[in-house]
Amino acid sequence: MSTQLRKGVLEICVLAMINIKDMYGYEVVDSISRVMEVKESTIYPLLRRLTSDGYFESYIRKSEEGPDRKYYKITNEGKESLKNQVKEWDRFVYDVNYILESYRKEYRGNE
Repeated sequence: MSTQLRKGVLEICVLAMINIKDMYGYEVVDSISRVMEVKESTIYPLLRRLTSDGYFESYIRKSEEGPDRKYYKITNEGKESLKNQVKEWDRFVYDVNYILESYRKEYRGNE
């Protein structure tokens, strides 16, 4: 997947993950990295922006393994944004698949 396309979907991925449970920055990076290539330098500014936009609140939690960790918790505004973005994403994926189906039929026919 191209870097540009990946960057475009990271916001919805981060919102969805933190909607499931509060997470700290590196935990978000690690979880996403298991599925797609992502850098800390991409995720941390995104977390700051989503917090600034009111989609997350942050709090500090003591860590037994090292320094205190900054956790992110989704707000009601963040949940509403996630809901809208998922609807938009689902529609987008449906539309793209509809368009690509013609290509797939043609491609399969030429094999």
